[in-house]
Formats: sequence, structure tokens, C-alpha cells
Amino acid sequence: MISQEMISRSPLRILEKSTHGGVGKGNIGIIAARKGVGKTACLVHIATDQLLQGKHIIHVSFAPSTSHIISWYDDIYQEVARRLNIQSETEIYENMKRNRVIMNFKQGGVAINKILSSLKSMISEGHFVADSVMMDGYDFSKSSPEEFAMFKKFAQDLQISVWFSATTHRDDPSKDANGVPTMLTPYMADTSILILMIPMGSYVHLNLVKDHEVFPSPDSLHLKLDPQVMLIAEER
Repeated sequence: MISQEMISRSPLRILEKSTHGGVGKGNIGIIAARKGVGKTACLVHIATDQLLQGKHIIHVSFAPSTSHIISWYDDIYQEVARRLNIQSETEIYENMKRNRVIMNFKQGGVAINKILSSLKSMISEGHFVADSVMMDGYDFSKSSPEEFAMFKKFAQDLQISVWFSATTHRDDPSKDANGVPTMLTPYMADTSILILMIPMGSYVHLNLVKDHEVFPSPDSLHLKLDPQVMLIAEER
């Protein structure tokens, strides 16, 4: 049984408090970093935290296979259960899996309106009332602001939150005046939360760049990714 006390101990409560309650219904959040820093782990930890609260998640992967996504959920849940001393962890995890759907698409192989149509069918006709959708591995260099606006409308129409991962390029570190990577600047009008993952030696700092209509101080979010267990943790 997951108690409210256990949920309140999650470091992700800091994310909610630092961002006026989190992404929120009808809004989009982006976690951005260069390849291999841990974006998928962040998305899975956010999703796992919501699943522990009894919420429903659709995880959309644009990778060729979803096997690594399933492994991430297994590993991160086991570590969360260990840290929170969760009892009957197998039974709890089986219940969580019933509240999670993993879907796979090839970006460019299927039109965005078809992807969104499939998601809407899953949610409405499939009677899977999702609270959040994780868009993992979406390539912003192959997208456009017009295409991204379709995701925003989807989030608003269904009143769900949508999280994206975005890969920034090592050879293009340029940022705009607000600290947003220039490749993501065209998408900020439809983005409520932007978090950059910055490697800092033995850990990865989570830098809150955009909080709804505000561009806060880079050090306002006291969270990090612990690379040893790939969990979001509080900075001490």
C-alpha cells in the first residue's frame, strides 16, 4: 500500500512546488539534454511517481524498440520501492502496469495527426483515461512549430499533461536571451515547462529554464539526476 506520506517524500514534490504545481492539465513540459545524459530516466521517474499515485500514463516511444523502456520502468520502480521501503512491491508494480500503456511510432513514418488520432482512440474508445502522456525520443530537428502546436491542442482538448524529451546538439550550444537552446526557441510559445539537464561532474543538475510565463533563475530548481541509480533526487 502506498501511503500519502510516501508520496510526499518524493523529490518530485519539489518540482511541483517550484513550478506552480507542475506542468498542469492541457500543458506541455520538455526535458532537454544532449544524448546519453538521462532524459528517458527522468521521464520514467516522473511517470512512475504518477503511477504510484494511481494515475494513468501513456508512454510513447519514437525509438525502434520499446524493450529498453520496459527495462527502465522495471529498474526505476525497484529503486523507488527500495528507497521508500515499499512492501508487497510485486503486487503494487503489477497494479501500476495495468495503469500504463507503452506505444511505439516511427517519427516521419506516421503523420502526427495519425499519432494523435491513435492516442485519442486509446483514451476515449479504449476507455483508458490517461492523466499524462510521455513523448520519448521525439526529434525536434525534424519537427516544426506548426506540428508541435498540434500536440498542444491535443493536450488542451483532452485536458492531460504531456512531457517531451528533447535532444540538444553538442556542436550547437547556443541559447537565446532566456537561456533556451536556440533549437527549442520556436517551440516555447506552446511549452509551459522547460528543464535542461546539465552534467556537473558526479551528477546531472536539473535547470528550470521556463516555468509557465516566467524564465526563473537557473538555480531555482534544487534537483539532480543521480547517475548511479538514474533517479531524480534532491540536491543537498
